[in-house]
Amino acid sequence: MQFSRRQGLVYGASGLAALLASRWFGPPMTHAETAAAHLKSKGATGAHPGASARAKACIVLWLNGGPSHIDTFDPKAGVATARFKPIKTRAKDLSISEHLPLLAEQGDKVAILRSMTSKEGNHERARYLMHTGYIPNPTVHHPSLGGWVSHEIGEASPDLPNFVSIGGPSLGPGFLGLQHGPFIVDDPGKKPANVALSNVGGGVDEARFQRRQEALGALETRFESDDPQITGRHAIYDQAIRMMHSPKLGAFEISQEPAAVQKDYGDTKFGRGCLAARRLVESGVKLVEVVLDGWDTHQDNFERTKKLMSTLDPAFAALLKDLHARKMLDSTLVVCMGEFGRTPHINPKDGRDHYPAAWSAVLAGGGIRGGRAYGKTDAEGAKVVENPETVPNLFATLTSQLGIDPNKMVTSPIGRPIGVTDDGQPIRDLIA
Repeated sequence: MQFSRRQGLVYGASGLAALLASRWFGPPMTHAETAAAHLKSKGATGAHPGASARAKACIVLWLNGGPSHIDTFDPKAGVATARFKPIKTRAKDLSISEHLPLLAEQGDKVAILRSMTSKEGNHERARYLMHTGYIPNPTVHHPSLGGWVSHEIGEASPDLPNFVSIGGPSLGPGFLGLQHGPFIVDDPGKKPANVALSNVGGGVDEARFQRRQEALGALETRFESDDPQITGRHAIYDQAIRMMHSPKLGAFEISQEPAAVQKDYGDTKFGRGCLAARRLVESGVKLVEVVLDGWDTHQDNFERTKKLMSTLDPAFAALLKDLHARKMLDSTLVVCMGEFGRTPHINPKDGRDHYPAAWSAVLAGGGIRGGRAYGKTDAEGAKVVENPETVPNLFATLTSQLGIDPNKMVTSPIGRPIGVTDDGQPIRDLIA
């Protein structure tokens, strides 16, 4: 295929910004979903007037695959199928797995929600539920928590993305607009790729880059439209260019941290991601998700889970310690969770299988009452026996602490109201 000189100029103009902007682009939205981006929410946008917002930002530690609650945050003593021993934490009457000793020292800062329950035992469906608060529905792609946070409390023209996903793609913004999707970081601790002007072909200085932007803009005026996808893509290009020139770009680089701090988080991709998350939140990013993969332990559960906890433990503990030392913990909501728990019984491959009936999530900071467990499972971890809680209620707790009304509605393209949460109610006993 042949390109004209004008086309070549325009493609060169947009190339760098497009490479950066591609980090925001997820699967294309349907026409019905994009139409919803035009619709105004009922009531004011942003934090709801009655909210007791404590958190300005959120860090999600996503344990991809579904961790065993019995082997991590809901240990069982004296049960044959529970091979890891409970250890006491800094908080009275709160115990966690023996393989999380550093996190145990921060036990006074965490609330362990041990009574989560759902019906979604399929990975994809459960991931969707745990990122959006809704069960999958073929008629609509619901916004993820990060999408809502970006849309509701994010800056309109930020230097850095409002929503960053480290080590995984997270879930997108649904019908809220592409600009509220996650900026994906594959190699944590370093600046994103392609943030400098190109030196290829004689180099591109600022003046030349500006001329190329103007040429691109002149061409794109021919395609101006109120289509939300086009509007969203333009917003992403603008965000990419702002980020390229921002003095905050160094927030991605953990090399600026003292060696002792880097060591505390652990020399792992996840550890570097958690340190980068703290730096990004400190620089104004509203939600950062950091992914630790590998928790789908259908075989060799105990050795694999032990190894994963050796990565999770220093990073999670250092994050809480670091946020507290910088007086950021009260304004930063930290959540650690996966898509479900794992079976109390052990299968023939020495593994545990999917188990949505009972599992745990961990919350800290952002006005959460630390140093306690909420809810309870039976002696084997098979059944919730006290204060069962749904995913919508968990989401309502998170959004409420971030100053977002969990009951706020938007109207879908077919006229159906869709809430920030699926009729969720904040779990008041978790809130300080």
